[in-house]
Amino acid sequence: MTGTFESTLEFSAATAELARAAARADRLLPARAAHLAGVRLTASAGGVRLTAVQEETGVWGDLPASVHDDGVVSVGRRALATTLAGLDAPEVRVRVEGSRLAIRTDSARFALPLLDDANQPELPEPTPVAGTAAADELKVAASAVAGAASRDGLPLFTGVRMRIAGGRLSLVATDRFRMAAATLPWTPAGQNAEVDVLIPATTLADAMRQVTGAHVVVRCGGGRLGLEWTSGARTCGLVTASLALPFPDAQLERLLATKPECTVEVEADALRAAVERAVPFGGDNGDVRLSVGEGVLVVHSGDALAGESREDVKADVRGDHVTASYQGRYLFDALRSFPGGRVVLQLQKDIQPTVFTQTDPGAVQLRYLVVPLRRRA
Repeated sequence: MTGTFESTLEFSAATAELARAAARADRLLPARAAHLAGVRLTASAGGVRLTAVQEETGVWGDLPASVHDDGVVSVGRRALATTLAGLDAPEVRVRVEGSRLAIRTDSARFALPLLDDANQPELPEPTPVAGTAAADELKVAASAVAGAASRDGLPLFTGVRMRIAGGRLSLVATDRFRMAAATLPWTPAGQNAEVDVLIPATTLADAMRQVTGAHVVVRCGGGRLGLEWTSGARTCGLVTASLALPFPDAQLERLLATKPECTVEVEADALRAAVERAVPFGGDNGDVRLSVGEGVLVVHSGDALAGESREDVKADVRGDHVTASYQGRYLFDALRSFPGGRVVLQLQKDIQPTVFTQTDPGAVQLRYLVVPLRRRA
């Protein structure tokens, strides 16, 4: 809703800083009806804060600014992000002019209709601080784990389970055909600090792409997860609701208890590249077959219409020489989670999942499971 409102606000800020804050709010919130959703700007002596809330997720960010007139206004979230993204001026001056928010540079003026701020949803109250994790380590873990969640399946399988396990921060996700589980070092805020949430995988992945700074502060409580990090000299963050669904922890723990028939150690990037080359030959589903040989892992694929491919990748092999088929994209995603190093594949009987792990785990310990395809009669 737009109209004429008795609002005041005026400040000057670095264009790049303001554009980043507006883009972050737009990217981290659901894309549905984004052109109708609002973002609130609050100007005070301490600078400017942007906040935006849509559905179960809220985003906020502080930035330095020269504030000439305190105030609170709301404008279209997508409109603000798009306008600022197109500017190359080093500084913008932002002020309320009647029923519009004017964004001025030395050579241009843009005016966005004000929204009724009273109709904008409020950012939830902060949840208690549970602890901190290194930003780079959390990014690695979240990227690998979130990629294993379902994109459009049951809500349970679209989330990442985050909790404290064995004094480490644990992340798990599955779409029933693959699963990724990672743990990383964790500094709790106190002896009774708890983290136990199931949050949308896309929300977590998008947030991690925005994270800057050395550490991420994790807040948890009341069925919500909050993440905070620094952007320059200021702080920004996200809060989202847990999916509030029971996660099959016991079943997943059983899957992680492997009994391999064969163990293969191979360069992850070399095998990933071979799988990528084989997928186009795998028919509509891009199926790829792995066969264990003497000192090699054979990557082959074939289809009556697409043709066939075969490629040997050097490997260290222990155990029986077995063969298993997979959806190529699942193999590719698993191997992409272990860049620049060697990976261990543990192949099990029948359609028991193949387990991928690091040969030399660092701070982030990752296991990735891919279920083979059933053998054709």
